[in-house]
Amino acid sequence: MSESRSNKEGSSPFGRGRAPVAIAAVAGLLALTAFAMVSCSDGLQFWQRSEVASNACPRPASLTGSEFNAQESGLRALRRAAFRGDFFAQLELGGRYAALRATDKNIEDPIESATWYAMALANDEGYAPINRVESDGFGDLRPLSRYDDCRAWERHTAYQRLDRQLGQMTREEQEAVRDRVIYILSTLDADGYRTLARLHDRLYGPFGEPEDNREARDALGRKNDGDLGGSDRPRYSAATNLFQRNDVDAYLYNYLAVQTGDVGAYVLLKDFERSAPSRAQYQSFVETKARQWTPPFEFYPTAAPRSGVPFSDESRPRGDAYEYALGRMAGELPFLHVGRALRYLGVSETVAQRPEELSKRQIETLEAMLGNPMEGRLSSLERVRAIQMAAVNGSSEAQLVLAVMYAEGIGLPADYARAFKWFEEAARQGSPEAKFAMSSYFALGVAGVADQDKAQAVALRIDSALFGFGPSAGRLQAVLAQVSRSQQRR
Repeated sequence: MSESRSNKEGSSPFGRGRAPVAIAAVAGLLALTAFAMVSCSDGLQFWQRSEVASNACPRPASLTGSEFNAQESGLRALRRAAFRGDFFAQLELGGRYAALRATDKNIEDPIESATWYAMALANDEGYAPINRVESDGFGDLRPLSRYDDCRAWERHTAYQRLDRQLGQMTREEQEAVRDRVIYILSTLDADGYRTLARLHDRLYGPFGEPEDNREARDALGRKNDGDLGGSDRPRYSAATNLFQRNDVDAYLYNYLAVQTGDVGAYVLLKDFERSAPSRAQYQSFVETKARQWTPPFEFYPTAAPRSGVPFSDESRPRGDAYEYALGRMAGELPFLHVGRALRYLGVSETVAQRPEELSKRQIETLEAMLGNPMEGRLSSLERVRAIQMAAVNGSSEAQLVLAVMYAEGIGLPADYARAFKWFEEAARQGSPEAKFAMSSYFALGVAGVADQDKAQAVALRIDSALFGFGPSAGRLQAVLAQVSRSQQRR
């Protein structure tokens, strides 16, 4: 091919004397082309190409529709996929909430956009080298396509956008992004906790990437774009510092992964303990902290941009424990409590005693508040959400009911840390029942939740008795009678 081209150059109007020069030029061009092809295969020059179309990964058709007349349903479909770990859905949500398209201006929300860009960066689908096959019998691997390179470019772009967004935020807004990422990952059981552990482990990259992963390094880029001889230091300080590295939090999330019953998580925890001499010493402290740990939210925040579509929590209960707890909702929790929560939220003017007393419009109002499709049928999960939403918004009655639900495993899997949290919230608002319940926690000394403190238990029981709570009043009378009998014996 180079020979035929050189012959053509030799017979050109420039004359035969220019042929060697032309041959050299062609050879140089071919060398550059070969270098570019090699560079494309190892991903070192993808940020030098300015054409977005040549760099970006092809999107599934389900992610690229205009959805001008179906924005809400389109967002729900994206959120369902993104909550379940779809890398491209997460990237697409980041772009939608950043209002990269003019039609998305009404849903613009930098915090929500940053959340999904961060989720995409933490997603190992974005950097795991999956498109590779053995090229020969010596075990060498070669790429099947440019897919690895385009994912590196996608992550590189996500780093740029996330860094820009976080750099324009207050500390409180950055914490909101971090809390949302933690909540989403905490709904993914062991996989999510392991990702959170890597995000806090200094032995991994900024978003949990293995340090020796080529795609992860390429996505971060160089100190100066296009400078192949430049420093390998990360450039995006705001993005790379979203999660602060520390051994305690890394240990904590590895431990929480083990608590889900995942065998692989146990192996990784032991590897973590052996990876540095100082890490194993945190064991007892982390065990206590894990029992007290609760996700940042009860459910994903439903606040929405002005004139936008409410955020929907597309995480769904997983596993037998969740299904069993939900199954107990209808038979064991009086609907009266759901009715009170709905009245507190302004969904209904009266307290519904039975589901049949709610109109379809009232149910749709709740579903709209939750960002759910308005189907007009109240599901067990929506009953749980109604009580959670009322509790989050300050109803002491709902806080008390939610605490009991966690304590008994009704509607939600039993969780003493969360039960204690909501008993405590209700007690702050003067609930005598909550104070009595907390007195039991202090009397028993539930491990990791409350230390045994008899004095605190008695004080809380007396306080609840003064408010007329029956069981506490009876217990107090028994104590007083015992004291009076002991005085009579003297």
